[in-house]
Amino acid sequence: MNINEVSKKLDISKDTLRYWEKIGLLPPVKRNASGYRDYSDRDANWVYYIKALRNAGMSIERLLEFVHLYLKDIDDLDRRKELLIEQRNELLAEIAKRQETVDYLTFKIDHFEEHVMNQKDENKGE
Repeated sequence: MNINEVSKKLDISKDTLRYWEKIGLLPPVKRNASGYRDYSDRDANWVYYIKALRNAGMSIERLLEFVHLYLKDIDDLDRRKELLIEQRNELLAEIAKRQETVDYLTFKIDHFEEHVMNQKDENKGE
């Protein structure tokens, strides 16, 4: 697949793909005879994986550490797993905070008329 196909398939900009490769988040992508990137299925899977971790809020620095451990075949499976667990826990905490906000907004919406009436009564007293 060329960069345009990967970009469309995975909904990620070509600039981001180039940047990720440049900084080492993606293994070097092979080039065809014309010098254009030729993404394999494995390369596309890497892009999907990195995109998922970025969507989970993983920082570039943490991603670089994770990818470095993986690509250099450093026998530190525990650290790689720990990075994923840490990110999952951070994401779960963020989801919980957002759920609190959704619950509050739902309450405000469900009791909207009551709040408007109370506000009108308060304003009459001024």
